[in-house]
Amino acid sequence: MSQQSVTRRSALGLLGAGAAASPLLGGAVAAAAPVSPVTGTGSTPVQGLHLQFGKDPARQMVASWITDAAVRRPRVTYGTLDGGFGAVAQAETRTYVDGTSGRTVWVHHAALDRLHPGTDYIYAVSHDGATPDAGTFRTAPAGRAPFTFTSFGDQSAPQVTWAANGSVGLDANSTPATKDIVTGIETVGPLFHLLNGDLCYANLDVDRVRTWNNFFTNNTRSARFRPWMPAAGNHEIERANGPIGLAAYQTYFRLPSTETDPELAGLWYSFTVGSVHVIVLQNDDNCLQDGGDVYINGYSGGRQLAWLERELRAARSSRDVDWVVVAMHQVMISSSDANGADLGLREKYGPLFDRYGVDLVLCGHEHDYERSLAVRGVVSGSETLTPNPVSSRTDVIDTTHGTVHMILGGGGVSGTTNQSFFKDGTAKVITAVTPNSSGGKRTSVYVKEEAVWSAVRDLEHPYGFAAFTVDPGRHPGDTTSMYVTYYNVNKPSGELSVFERFTLRRRRSDG
Repeated sequence: MSQQSVTRRSALGLLGAGAAASPLLGGAVAAAAPVSPVTGTGSTPVQGLHLQFGKDPARQMVASWITDAAVRRPRVTYGTLDGGFGAVAQAETRTYVDGTSGRTVWVHHAALDRLHPGTDYIYAVSHDGATPDAGTFRTAPAGRAPFTFTSFGDQSAPQVTWAANGSVGLDANSTPATKDIVTGIETVGPLFHLLNGDLCYANLDVDRVRTWNNFFTNNTRSARFRPWMPAAGNHEIERANGPIGLAAYQTYFRLPSTETDPELAGLWYSFTVGSVHVIVLQNDDNCLQDGGDVYINGYSGGRQLAWLERELRAARSSRDVDWVVVAMHQVMISSSDANGADLGLREKYGPLFDRYGVDLVLCGHEHDYERSLAVRGVVSGSETLTPNPVSSRTDVIDTTHGTVHMILGGGGVSGTTNQSFFKDGTAKVITAVTPNSSGGKRTSVYVKEEAVWSAVRDLEHPYGFAAFTVDPGRHPGDTTSMYVTYYNVNKPSGELSVFERFTLRRRRSDG
């Protein structure tokens, strides 16, 4: 650990000084490095700075960044605003070779450890010859405390790219909301953000590497200040990128996974903040729908499902955990004539969510906003395993009686589906897929059902996100509340407005 000390004024200056920070952090090393004829600074620059929680969010953080070439001594210098930069963490480097372009991508991950709970930190990432880039973050509280987190899915990236013929092209999935929603997240200023799959849709683009870079360039405006914790969706499955197409995703993020198989590492994971235990799933393993570049249903051989049950059992047996939140991509409820709900998820996840009393399930996949009533079990005799509503209340909901599902697929992507909601009180469910004789995607087989579980839908606005503020209560056995606000990100200027507010409640587990 370095003993170099920097004043609070100097630390704050680093955040706004840009290139002026170079002498402060390794300037002598940079001067000794050979000057690059390409950049003139001696090294490829820092790009796409973003944060992720470590396994213990109160004491661990990971800072990550991308480079276009190999670098020397990637590292993070960090400390508190009052104490200055007092520690250095060396980064590990992960690479992948994009299967379409043959380009190598380098991503550097530095684990910052032995942090103090509920504390503000300043940090700067660098490597030899590069101008540092910097940010701040706050660690999670230790034990029960109030905090706010946010969530959406299906973002895309605001970009112009080169078309296959060399002309300038637009990514068909991009909209201005892709950028505006990041500003919205920063307006709320959560402790962390959950990104529920279909991050940037690189698998659909001519230049997948450029799309990922544009995604991180857009989101670093928020992700350098608070962890963005992702779930991999079907559009993270990229042909020829790893054994199951998820190598790019696994390279760009270092997530608190306990999985020991490198092929599966980082695809599902969990973490606890305050009294909230968050479980993140990768649903292409268990859903029926064929939505990626390759069909990977069943890829873990039941490993993810077994892990999920262990996580749920441990969370519900802990007197320190009140809330269990699951973040994933594909959905178990939807009344839009788009992808539809998936019977595979209902069959595999439904009994576990019921048995262990999951409070909240956050999804994307459908490009709209919808939430369910509290549900537990299935409607008797239903071939689609229709979730059974246990209450008709939509304002204050006791989640000890049932799980609330939320579709938050308005993260910015084009092709919105809020105009496709069924108007007759029905929904559709994928019950099977049939192979395509030409080798294309498997076709979904649908069965209609009565959407008795549907509570609230936003038919008018396509884009938005949800914020969740946790009130842990004061004493053992108190009622703890989660106050939920769904914000619209409005066209054309991106201003926020409140679509709805509601409250989730349950008894604390330490009573």
